[in-house]
Order: sequence, then C-alpha cells, then structure tokens
Amino acid sequence: MAQTLDIVTPNGHRYTQPTGLFINNEFVPATSGKTITSIDPATDKPIATVDAASADDVDRAVKAAKAALVHPSWKLLPATERGQLMARLADLMWENRELLASIDAWDNGKPYHVALDEDLVEATTTIRYYSGWADKTFGQTISTTPQKFAYTLRQPIGVVGQIIPWNYPLAMAAWKLGPALACGNTVVLKAAEQTPLSILVLATLVAKAGFPPGVINIVNGYGREAGAALTSHPLVDKVAFTGSTATGREIMKMAAGSLKNITLETGGKSPLLVFPDADMDQAVKWSHFGIMSNQGQICTATSRIFVHREILPTFLAEFKKAVEGVSIGDQWDANTFQGPQVTRAQYERILSYFEIAKNEGATLVTGGAAHVPSKEENKNGYFVQPTVYTDVTDSMRIVREEVFGPVVVILPFDTEEEAIERANNTSYGLGAAVFTTDLERAHRVAAEIETGMVWINSSQDCDPRIPFGGVKQSGIGRELGEAGLEAYSQVKAIHVNMGNKL
Repeated sequence: MAQTLDIVTPNGHRYTQPTGLFINNEFVPATSGKTITSIDPATDKPIATVDAASADDVDRAVKAAKAALVHPSWKLLPATERGQLMARLADLMWENRELLASIDAWDNGKPYHVALDEDLVEATTTIRYYSGWADKTFGQTISTTPQKFAYTLRQPIGVVGQIIPWNYPLAMAAWKLGPALACGNTVVLKAAEQTPLSILVLATLVAKAGFPPGVINIVNGYGREAGAALTSHPLVDKVAFTGSTATGREIMKMAAGSLKNITLETGGKSPLLVFPDADMDQAVKWSHFGIMSNQGQICTATSRIFVHREILPTFLAEFKKAVEGVSIGDQWDANTFQGPQVTRAQYERILSYFEIAKNEGATLVTGGAAHVPSKEENKNGYFVQPTVYTDVTDSMRIVREEVFGPVVVILPFDTEEEAIERANNTSYGLGAAVFTTDLERAHRVAAEIETGMVWINSSQDCDPRIPFGGVKQSGIGRELGEAGLEAYSQVKAIHVNMGNKL
C-alpha cells in the first residue's frame, strides 16, 4: 500500500493526504521510485511529496481501465445507475468542498475564496450536470425501405487518457471526467505535476461513491514520461488534453501513431474589442477581470485589448485605476484578488516578458516587475505586479505570444473592419469579447471573429451546458454541453433485413 501523510492546511483543515497512484480503487506505490514535491507558491516551501508514475505504472493503470471497460459491473450497469454514481460523487465533492478548495488554494496559489466560491462550484456542477446525461444519450431508428431498416447505437469510445492542467485542477478534472463517465468510458487521468494534491483526495471520493474498480484511475507524473506513456499506449482509445499549444502538438503526433481519437484545448491570445458606444464602466470591469483573474493564468484570458481611438484615453485611465486598486497577497487573505503565480518557473517566465517588452519598445503603463509582499513569510513567494503595456505593434512578441500571467497590451483601432482584422491576426482562436451597446454590431462582429467562443459585454463566462473550445492552434473538438458527449461516444449503425432476399 502507498503511504499517506497527515496534513493541516494553513486555514486549519486536518486531513490525510494520499501519496500513491489510484489504480483499481486502491492507492498503490509507484514502481519508479520518483516523486513530485508540491510547493506553496506563496512561501516557496514544500507542502507534500507524492509518487510519480513511470511508463510501467501508466501501463498498470491503462490495463485496469481496459479490464473495467468489459467487466459486467460497469459494462452492464444501467445508464441511470451510472448517473446516480456520478451524482453521488458530486454530493461528496460538495460535502468536502472546503477541504478541496483549501488544497487547491495551497497547491496552486489562487485565493481560497476563489477556489471555494468559483472552482468548487464549477467542478461539482459539471459532474452533476453530466450525471443527468448518463441515461439520455440514445441512438436512432432509421426507415429505409419496407423490407429494411437501420438503427444506431451510441457507445463509449473505450479507455480514455486524460491530461489536465494546473490552473484549475479540480474544475478541469470535472470537465474531463463528467462526459467520459456519462458515456460509459473508463478513464486514466494524469494531473499536472505542478498541482498533484487535490486530485488524490478526489480519488478517495471516487472509491467512496462506489465506482467499480478500474473505472477511474488517477496518476501523478511528469509529462515527458507519464504523459507520453499514456498518450502512446496501444490500449488507450482516446486522449483528451488541456494545456499549452506546444504540448498539444506533441500529443497529436504521439496519438497519430495509432490514430487515436483526440480532444485538444490549448493556448490562446484572446482579443477584447471596446467600441466607442460601449458602457465604459462595464468595459473596464470585464476587461480587468478577463486578464487579471486567476493571476492571468487562463487559456481564454483576454490579453489583447483593442479600444477605439476616440475613447482610448478615458479607458486607459480607468483601466489603470482598476489594475492598481487590487489587493495582491497570499491565498488565505479574504481580500486577496491576485495571489502568487503557480511555480517559480512560471513566475520567471512572466518576468522575462517584461524585459522582452522593454526591448521591443513597448510603453509600460503600470507594473512590469515582481511584487514585494508585505508579509515576511511571503518574501520568497512568486508574486508579480499586474502589468499593462501600450504603444505596441501587432508584430511584437508581447502581443503575439501567450504570456499566461497578469500582463495585457492595449491597442487603438479606428474602424470595425480594422478591429476584426487585427483581432484575427493571430495563430490562436479560443475566446474573444466585444463591448458595444449596438445590438447589430455585437452579433456582426461576434460572427466574424475567428474563435470558438465570443462574449458580448462580459468576459470569461463559462457554464457546463455551453460548448467550450477553440479553432486554429487553440485546439480540436469541444468540451462541456451536449457537444462534450460527442467527444466521448461513437455511433454504430446496424442494418436489419426484414425479409428482402435480393
């Protein structure tokens, strides 16, 4: 059996932290001998060390998922009962939401109140939403001739390998698990090595909910070993990944070896357009939230703000006040809006872009350096000042590359056509936002922007009922909503001859 750790979170939650790999409803030690140490990004101090899976460990997990796929306890489980298992898991997540939010805040750096009031609500709601879909996915009966007809079955794809990112650990796990389980698949889920803790506590709830062994297997591990092994495993029928575009390309290459079904949700450099008739207060509020929430660590972050030249001075002054008015601190302060970045590597990467922007000739409006926290215990934390640049060109790296931090560029435009053209001048296409009180313009521009999602007069809206995904190099396929079920099921056609002998 794998070891466990008795841990007390900084906000007082005492719990038992599993450290092993969750395979066949048991925590087992990794055979690799390798480990992952989780670091509190607010203090640069270790929280806990967990096992890191090797390729052999991933093989064990995949074979467990393969065996569970055909075991009567899962294959023959009525779909309604499958949905009831999922609903039970959602109930357990909700009952343990304060603990789960505490672990995610500690491990990731996001404010505890955000993890509790936003992330855990989203994660629980997503599992509950898909629990209702479990017995509502059916095939069709299709008439052809008086002697023949056909019908279709909607069946699971099989063993699904799922790789989730570190910016929303439990919410992203729910996005992946929900539709996969509703459709009757079995899963091997690999968490991000930067945030390995809460997913293991979630695994204890999977077992408690009563899922058959092998249906959900959870491993921690490094992407170059465990992630690669999962993506290329011959028994894995589908790979679903959320993360960087560069990693998505590598996963696509590995999955191509056996023509695996894939869903990729990758990077973004989302535009936000503010037209002269926009409600200024709303435009500033949502523009700020769209880039600065979650420490800027959002794939859909609206990090390119295009403002009509006529209102640019007013917008810039108000936006600067909004940015400079936020509270930066550790995860446990109820007033914290912006916590630390997730890791030292991410912190240093963001700081490197400040030098890039300076060398490119961008004008710094505010920020542009590390933030020095007031608490002594946070002096070594990974805090960054929220940063705004102007006087940039569309060709600058600070405009074209995904920083994945609290960094935004603000650019002027003169016409609607120009704004659309420049918004589309990117290799990404995940999200976009449009601010205007002109209803016709709002829908016209939304239709012309090359993205998978557009927000009108808001930013970062997300709902489990609504499809989520991108175009171009922001990904392939859709998650959430009924569209998410399409990604985890396949249609089989059955032809029936009623007596025609020809």
